Amino acid sequence: MKLTTEKHPAMGRRGMVITNHPLASAAGAEMLAAGGNAIDAAIAAFFTLTVVEPMMVGILGGGMAHIRLPDGTHTIIDNQSTAPAATGPTTYTADPNAAPGTMDTIGRRNAVGSTAVAVPGNLKGWLEALDRFGTFSRADVMEPAIRHASRGFRVTPYLHECVADCAGDMARDSEISRLYLPDGVPIQAGVRLVTSDYAATLRDIARDGPDHLYTGPLGDHYAASMAQSGGYITKADLTGYRTITREPVRGTYRGYEIVGPPPPSSGPLHIVQMLNILEGYDVGALGFGTVETVHLLAEVLKIAFADRAAATADPAFVNVPMEKILSKAYAAERRAQIDPNRARAWSAQVAPEGSAYTTHVTVADAAGHVVASTQTINSLFGARYIVPGTGMIPNNYMHVFDPNPNRASSVQPGKRVTSSMAPVIVTKDGKPAFALGLPGGLRIFPSVMQALCNLIDHGMTVQQAVEAARVWTQGHALELEDGISQPVFDTLRAMGHDAVRVGNVAGGMSAIRFHNDGTLEGAACWRADGTPIALGGGLARSGVRFRPEAGRT
Repeated sequence: MKLTTEKHPAMGRRGMVITNHPLASAAGAEMLAAGGNAIDAAIAAFFTLTVVEPMMVGILGGGMAHIRLPDGTHTIIDNQSTAPAATGPTTYTADPNAAPGTMDTIGRRNAVGSTAVAVPGNLKGWLEALDRFGTFSRADVMEPAIRHASRGFRVTPYLHECVADCAGDMARDSEISRLYLPDGVPIQAGVRLVTSDYAATLRDIARDGPDHLYTGPLGDHYAASMAQSGGYITKADLTGYRTITREPVRGTYRGYEIVGPPPPSSGPLHIVQMLNILEGYDVGALGFGTVETVHLLAEVLKIAFADRAAATADPAFVNVPMEKILSKAYAAERRAQIDPNRARAWSAQVAPEGSAYTTHVTVADAAGHVVASTQTINSLFGARYIVPGTGMIPNNYMHVFDPNPNRASSVQPGKRVTSSMAPVIVTKDGKPAFALGLPGGLRIFPSVMQALCNLIDHGMTVQQAVEAARVWTQGHALELEDGISQPVFDTLRAMGHDAVRVGNVAGGMSAIRFHNDGTLEGAACWRADGTPIALGGGLARSGVRFRPEAGRT
């Protein structure tokens, strides 16, 4: 397929690291080059991202890690954030003037400041993954992050733009303003940013481990700060937090197996659901970006979001009908209801909003370890303040819960947030074929689904698949990127779709293609600062020695 791409893939056989910042990709590649595995590389990358991409991820966030081992087993580590014990269905009051599909509340109490913060899981989850599956020490994998925090790094235009987008909220907090709004204006691209308080926090964690936050002095300080500012998190919330190891969701599509995290991550469940419906059509023959294909994509998206809103949430609180949603028979029922010539409504309720600003890491090594992991502090710069003296930016994950009571994702003490994360690994004949994921809130799993169609149905290269134009709807407007032609746009409107143009749907996707000869091909798209770094070469052939006389001239 002829499709112009802005970036170029990387290829190698010893390993591949793809993140949304070149310094984080370099940190992961450093671990692989030093003899570490993909888990070492992923954790090094995430800690580095908390420094160089602080608007997207931090140790006070939450997420999902999907790890495949060389023996073919898949492990899901759920380190999603949870609602504090002091919160409940009536903690917030929904804003009656909120736009459809949002979770806004009166006073924005679930979006900005300490009242918006859920109990963090990132630090515990990352270091658990390292302990269980990595080979390096905390000090080893955290060293690049500490280096960049203490010595500084150059601000990218992307970071500058993100600060500008939320400067009004950030200006309310002196600590975050001091770093990102010097002299009252957004920090400029190219400026060297040093975060020395955060470097000190990371050094303490490298020495003491996650207990420094969850049961130790950092947790005491954090809980005291919460109490002083009116937040809901207590020390008991921190000491009681646990990760959960979950069994993955599995489904098939045209001979491929799709594997990913289960609820409370809704992504893979509904990716499989949508692919099951699409399997009844010859999507490849319909063509990429055509009226017929985009119409089908829009209809299956609306079906998935209708089911997601009604039934997908933390399985400890909601009975998620996974077997039905994953079944081919249910897909056939839904498929039969699609009108090929007209858009229709699918009784979609308002869905949990999800993390619009997130980060994703995709890593593989030569030994067969694969990591696809999506982590976040939810919105840009999370709750948009810094815990005094620590450099830590808390999440604003309470904005993901439905502020209305008696809904699948209403606030309940201890409940894990529902997300659209979709760190997916795809296999063929028992071997890895693709690994991919991205940030972007409600647009994450629809974008992964479309990338899989690009790869499997349309025969795209991995670079084309991550960069190709995307579409999105949950039952309201149908968002179309510029790569969808104007005639298609006009025809879709005539069919009843509320088509609108957007600059981008979701964020920067990263993906690895596993070739049969052992080559790893990695790609990142134009929607973020994504950078693939591949390892080629290797150690010297056994028995090779340097003979001084051979070098004489």
